[in-house]
Amino acid sequence: MLRSMTGFGHCEYTENDISFTIEIKTVNHRYIDIFLKMPKQLSAFEDMIRSLVSAKIQRGKIDIYITYDNKSSDFQEVILDEGLAKAYYDALRKISDELGLRDDISATSLARFPDILRVEKQENNEEVGKVLEKAFNIALDELVQMRTREGEKLKESLLANLSNIEDYIEKIKEKAPLVVKEYKEKLEMRLNELIDIQRVDPIRIATEVALFADKCSIDEELVRLKSHIIQMREMLEAGSPVGKKADFLIQEMNREVNTIGSKAGNIDITRNVVELKSEIEKLREQIQNIE
Repeated sequence: MLRSMTGFGHCEYTENDISFTIEIKTVNHRYIDIFLKMPKQLSAFEDMIRSLVSAKIQRGKIDIYITYDNKSSDFQEVILDEGLAKAYYDALRKISDELGLRDDISATSLARFPDILRVEKQENNEEVGKVLEKAFNIALDELVQMRTREGEKLKESLLANLSNIEDYIEKIKEKAPLVVKEYKEKLEMRLNELIDIQRVDPIRIATEVALFADKCSIDEELVRLKSHIIQMREMLEAGSPVGKKADFLIQEMNREVNTIGSKAGNIDITRNVVELKSEIEKLREQIQNIE
């Protein structure tokens, strides 16, 4: 299925008193770019989250926001910062020695200083990880579904653009023979004005016309342009990530159209070339949002 790079997924999930709220937003980007904002105590799961995203999304700027609450009966642990306690103790001893104060430093008095002791809640990481993975996959699946729906809408519009481009190609094809015909008529008219037509070598005129016809021929460009359209349509129908390949094809289509425009000496062809460029630009703008 064709996917847009724009989407949104949301999930609020609770299991075993462990709660998560997850939001995932994506917009178009040349590569995959993941921004993750979540509580520090979940940092151990960052690689897991990035792997889950990369397994389902190939391109796009992805912003992930996770909030977390754990009311489960995990145990708490008192952590002693031994280095900080020793630094406080040494500083107090120095003050006592220099000022001749009584040395009555006790463990109780040291414990009153900031950050000597801190209480940490020990998370059950295995359980938290399982709940987080479930919640994240719910939000991620919602995001992918939205990107797929948007991708199908884009596909319809892109196919319509391709049909319009084909119509203009056919119009140019019809007018292409007129370029040589008009050149031949102008050449004969010029020669008529300059010299007696009876003395003009018809072989020379035919040679000049043939050289001009070869120089201004757009047959190859039209064939290649048609081939690019067929490839583009096949990619869109096949689905899967096509954005980068489509970008390349559009560059090639523009190249062919520019060549046709530079060779064309017919006002109708020029008008159709302008319309072609407009349709290809619409195609390019929409392809920017395809994964």
